[in-house]
Amino acid sequence: MSLLVVGLSHRSAPVSLLERVALSQDAQIKLLQDTVATEPATEAALLATCNRIELYADVDKFHAGVAELSTLLAQHSGVGLDELTPYLYVHYEDRAVHHLFSVACGLDSMVVGEGQVLGQIKDSLALSQDLHSAGRLLNDLFQQALRVGKRAHSETGIDRAGQSLVTFGLQQLAGGRGSGVAGGSVESWAAGKKALVIGAGSMSSLAAATLARLGVAEIVVANRTADRAERLAQIINENSENSQYEGSGAGGHEGGAVSVSARAVPIESVPFELTRADIAVSCTGATGLVLTAEIIAAAVEGRVPTDEAGLSSRTASQGDVRDVRGVLPPTSIGTDDGCPLDLSAGQAVQESAGFSVMGEAAVAGMDAATLEQHAAWVDNGTVDRREAARRTPDDDRELIAALALTAATLGRIPEQRRPEMPAGVPRPPAVLWLLDLAMPRDVDAAAHRLAGVRLVDIESLAEASADVPMAADVDQVRRIVADEVAAFGAALRAAHITPTVVALRAMAADVVAGEIARLDGRLPGLDEKHRAEITQTVRRVVDKLLHAPTVRVKQLAAEPGGAGYADALRTLFDLDQETVASVSRADQADENADQNAWTNAGSRGRA
Repeated sequence: MSLLVVGLSHRSAPVSLLERVALSQDAQIKLLQDTVATEPATEAALLATCNRIELYADVDKFHAGVAELSTLLAQHSGVGLDELTPYLYVHYEDRAVHHLFSVACGLDSMVVGEGQVLGQIKDSLALSQDLHSAGRLLNDLFQQALRVGKRAHSETGIDRAGQSLVTFGLQQLAGGRGSGVAGGSVESWAAGKKALVIGAGSMSSLAAATLARLGVAEIVVANRTADRAERLAQIINENSENSQYEGSGAGGHEGGAVSVSARAVPIESVPFELTRADIAVSCTGATGLVLTAEIIAAAVEGRVPTDEAGLSSRTASQGDVRDVRGVLPPTSIGTDDGCPLDLSAGQAVQESAGFSVMGEAAVAGMDAATLEQHAAWVDNGTVDRREAARRTPDDDRELIAALALTAATLGRIPEQRRPEMPAGVPRPPAVLWLLDLAMPRDVDAAAHRLAGVRLVDIESLAEASADVPMAADVDQVRRIVADEVAAFGAALRAAHITPTVVALRAMAADVVAGEIARLDGRLPGLDEKHRAEITQTVRRVVDKLLHAPTVRVKQLAAEPGGAGYADALRTLFDLDQETVASVSRADQADENADQNAWTNAGSRGRA
């Protein structure tokens, strides 16, 4: 059996595809069950995060395993295999081990050095154990990956090389592209603001804790399950009471401590709470949008201007609220008679920027209404945006295909994810900062073009992270990974030959027992003392003859390419394959019993 991983991540695929491939918890369970039910795979585990999905399996045939795992990923994600295949990567045996260990250390993360992936690997292992889809290989692999990740964070300064995805996202919100924060620290930017956290899972909890540490004045938690939202809000309040945040270190309030208050609200209250919030962080498991462009636009329009230059983020009395659409420039980004696409914007940088053959990059993130506006503009027609808002995802795909065809007819569209505001139209300062860490996305990508709004999502973070320099500690972590991969491979290969060695010694013991029985028949008058001495002597001779070969074969088997020594040993001594297999099954049964005992003990400890 051999380890195989097939997957895709932010390094191999566009975020728009990762969003479509994202699987719900039920879909993950079904994928694992279907994987172990296939012929090539005997074990399976799935690592699914906001920027990767990887299927690990123990397979007996490489090519059949790759084909089967790729097909299963396509079937369960709903993305066609022909569309998915160009973005898949495959790692086998030692390379697969190296990949997982690198992921566990944060070397393959969007933000290098982030440690949250360790929790996601732990969850992946727990799910596989619950479903009994992980056997000896994947249990050992994932547990060792957790140990390697912890070692990397404890023995090196990899934590200084990067931050959590939440911290990096907030940094991008505060200061834009790059690793610095324009105009001051992130703490100064966050101090005193009101935050809305949508979701109460691990990422949302991390976001709430980070916002509290940065010194926001209020955190509102919204979640579909009220109990989880209330529990998170309670934790924030208790931490605020037990550990005051010093003003100079958490928001710049000299001479005093910063108090953070938190409260929970139903998910239905999000549109209203958004009118009060300065910062909103969303990370839910919803399959559809949580914040549409209409909800976000309404939240911005519900605010009042503080002066001629900007807008206040505080909600005034109803009598002071006025429509800000006259203050903000129009959200249309075109320059030709209301066309929502600026088809000429990239002509000056055509040679340096490059172009998308089909134009998908230029239309990614546009809502169906904008796309239909473009189609209507081409036909010199008009469109009812209310009707467009009722379109289905299938309609969206048809519109994108139609727009790509239009682009191919009129000329290639510049390679840019979202068109910029037309030159000469000043974009007002942001009054609402949105951080979308969900996959698939929670926040409508059309919010990128709303005046007064700054949105950072997974796609934005992927772009920004490419500019972040690697720390010197990364080289040290890579050496740790290389050493751990070699040690794991040696242990795995040595363990592979153990059943054969055990079977050989069992065969030798049977030979000794047979010869002693034959001796008893020939010398029936042999007394017990002499019989015992002869038996012990024969056993010592056999042990001495087998000792050097078995020790040496274990050493050779631990080296790269040593898997063939087990086959050689079976051939030389004519060992029964079923005997070797029975030893392996017995070892696996003992290991499963130990694993179940450990799991049950952990369950009792948590009860």
